[in-house]
Amino acid sequence: MMMTNRRTPDELFHCVQAAQEKKAEDLLVLDLHDLSDVTDYFVICHGTSDRQVAAIADNIEERLRHDAGCRPANIEGRRQAQWILLDYLDFVVHVFLDERRDFYRLDRLWGDAPRLDLANLDPSRARRTSSGG
Repeated sequence: MMMTNRRTPDELFHCVQAAQEKKAEDLLVLDLHDLSDVTDYFVICHGTSDRQVAAIADNIEERLRHDAGCRPANIEGRRQAQWILLDYLDFVVHVFLDERRDFYRLDRLWGDAPRLDLANLDPSRARRTSSGG
């Protein structure tokens, strides 16, 4: 697996925390810097019901608005809540219903993308590291 020296956006930290608060399952962050011209990261997770999928997406959107001051440029799939896409331009969040995630298999489609270690998404650690400390 290729390691990256790029600083992970603080927004990813808030996004992951918000998803975890709503018990998102199989949460992962893919680094697409070298694979896509469209976005830098995919955040992918799933819930076991449409209500949970909506709650995960709502919590991510609220947390990023409140803690990071950012709003998605586009949202798709909210009404059906089987695959909600939150496009923040630098990263795209995919919140699936578990069956939809199995069907679309984004994890496999982007299998060459490095996965970020979620434990290392602490923005205070990134600041210390990038400041030479």
